[in-house]
This record gives sequence, structure tokens and C-alpha cells, in this order.
Amino acid sequence: MSGAPKGQFSILSGLWAAYVAQSVIGGLTWGGLPAVLRDQGLPLDRIGLLSLLVAPWALKFLWSPAVERWRLPPGHPPRSAALALCFGAVSVAGLVATGAIGLVPLMPVLACLMLVAIATATVDIAVDGHAVGALARSQHGWGNAAQVGGAYVGSAIGAGLLLVIVARFGWAGGVWVMAGLVALMLAWFSLTAYGGEPSPAAAPQPSLRRALARPEIRQGLMLTALFVVAQKAALGMLGPFLIDLGVPLAKVGLLNGLGSLGLGLLGALAGGASVRRWGVRATLTGSLIAQALLILPLAIGGAGIPLPLPLLIASALLAGSGLMAIGFTALYAQFMRWSDVAQGGVDFTLFQCLDGAISMGLGIAAGIIAEHAGFGAFFAICAALPLISAAALERFFGGRTRQAAG
Repeated sequence: MSGAPKGQFSILSGLWAAYVAQSVIGGLTWGGLPAVLRDQGLPLDRIGLLSLLVAPWALKFLWSPAVERWRLPPGHPPRSAALALCFGAVSVAGLVATGAIGLVPLMPVLACLMLVAIATATVDIAVDGHAVGALARSQHGWGNAAQVGGAYVGSAIGAGLLLVIVARFGWAGGVWVMAGLVALMLAWFSLTAYGGEPSPAAAPQPSLRRALARPEIRQGLMLTALFVVAQKAALGMLGPFLIDLGVPLAKVGLLNGLGSLGLGLLGALAGGASVRRWGVRATLTGSLIAQALLILPLAIGGAGIPLPLPLLIASALLAGSGLMAIGFTALYAQFMRWSDVAQGGVDFTLFQCLDGAISMGLGIAAGIIAEHAGFGAFFAICAALPLISAAALERFFGGRTRQAAG
């Protein structure tokens, strides 16, 4: 790694920078831009077109093998830094263009942001592959803390700081500041990711078929689905539940913003420390059990049984941010352990795309169940799911332990 910072600390700092940069773009697209468009008077159906920009993140597994084949040339060092610089430059250029053309008409903005989304999703494949290959096993928890914590920090910048800058300097000024931040952070990642151990000259070609042929990947996908459903089922209904309890919209927004950022970042750091101290299995199981206990008061309150409002608010915030960050930090650490270093970007991307696809479906299902069965029944289901998932995880890890002993 001549000419580049060395050591696990520099690798982790680069990962923090890359994940914050990616989430700045996500926060701008799905958090900041809708508010700006509504403030400009655009109708909600036009604003809803922004959901199309999720597609590259759900479909990136389709081109992840090609990215990994280029990133890991046989007999040569990884090209993670070059990939991040190349596609990061496309992302930054797309943001600059987005600021320059303005918000009206909307379709050119969507076209620019779609290009940005494709480029950023491609950078994410390279960054995840780099993390799998460069981090020591003992550092996986901290690496995943960077993924989860970086997502919270970046989203706060893209969805929060952007609005402050736009209000003062206009749309172009706000987006150009975001583009500058993204450029600086991806440049630092590229510096820390430069070089590395050469890939074996006879290394097999990365492919989806090779990933799905491995039993641990197939089992991991099933357990990922179980975990994501358990952890995210309640997420979309926490805000509406607080509104129905009489919490003012502005206060819900403040709680979701500042409260979630603080709890999410602390949860990611706590999850990284927990994985290092107690391991993935204990952290996953503990977070699921705690999730069930926190959602239980929401089920009781949703059923019409009076509970103190501060207790319900605290339960909603902790379940929706702090514990979720702990759980997903541990889950992403397990993603790394399931992933093959020879095609880490492919394997890790499969897990992430499944997470994204399930999350999109959960939002629809949660609204239907809560509308027709009520918040009490909905949150009761959400409290039971983590316990079912915890039992399945214990059975899975127990079975693997017995296989290893045999």
C-alpha cells in the first residue's frame, strides 16, 4: 500500500467517509428534495416520482459481478480506489448538473439524479467489497458501525443541513455544497483504499451463480429476510402512531431528526462495540429481544390501554433508531463473514438488495394491516416477530456450531 495511509484505523476512516458520502446523496434525494419540491408548490404525485430513484439500489446486484471482476483483476492489487474515483466523479458531476438546471421542469432533475443513483450504487458495491477484503475479522463490528452510523450522519446532512443552506443560498448553492462534501469524502476513501494485496492469479470470476451456489449465502439470505422483517416491520407506522396520540407534527419531525440521529449514531457505535466484545450471535439476539420489549408498550397503547405518553415516545424512538442501529450493525458484520473475499462486493450486495426489496414491501403491508386491524394488533404482531426471529437465529447459529464441532 505504498503511498497510502496504512492500518485498520485509516481503512475505517475511509469507510466512514464513503458511507457518509453515499448517504448524503440518499438524504438529499429522499429527505431534502421532497421538502424543497413541496415548498416550491409541486403536487404530491409529481414528488412521488422520486421513489423511482430507489431502483438502482434494489437492482445493483445485477451488475455487481461485473464491478467485482474489474475491481479484482487476477494477479493485481484491487482497484477499489479507482472505481470510487471514477463513479464518484460521475455522482459529483450529476449533483452539479442538478443544481445548475434548477427544479423546473422536474424530469431533467430526475434524469440527473437517476444517473447519480446508478453511479453511487456502483461505488457502494466497490466500497462493500473493499470492506470485506481489507478489514480484519476482529474489526468487522467497527466496519459495520461505519456503514450504519455513516448512513445516519449522511442522511442528516443531506436531509437536514441541505434545507438550511437552500433556505439561505438557494437550490443551486445547497446542492453544490453537498457535491463538494461528497467529493472530499470519496477522495479520502480512495486515498485509504489505494493498493492492497494482489488477487490470486487463478482466482475464479465473481458471479451471482457462484454466490448462490454456496449454502451459507442461501441460508444467510433466508435469515436476512427474517431479521429485516422483525426489525423494520414497525418502522413506517411509528410516526403515524405518534400523530394519532396527539403529538404535534413539528415535534414528531424534531424527534425523528435530532433524536434519531443521536440514537442511531450511538446505536451503531454500541453495535460495533458489542460485536467486538460479545460477537454477532449475542448482539443480534439481544437486539431482537430488546426490540420486542420496546414494541410491547406500543401494542398496549395502540389497543387503547392508557400509558404515559413519554413512555410511548421513548419506546418508539429507541425501537426505530437506537436498537435498529445496533441490530443492523451486527447483521452487516455477519454479512461480511458470509461474504467471500474473492467476490465480497457481489455477496454483500445480494444481502443489501434483499434488505432493500423487503423494506419497500414492508411499508405497503404495514399500512394495510394497521389500517384494517388497528395499531394494537399491528404492534402486537411487530412485537412477536423479533422473538420468532431470535429463536430462528439461535437455531441457525447452534446448528452451525454443532457442524463445526462434528
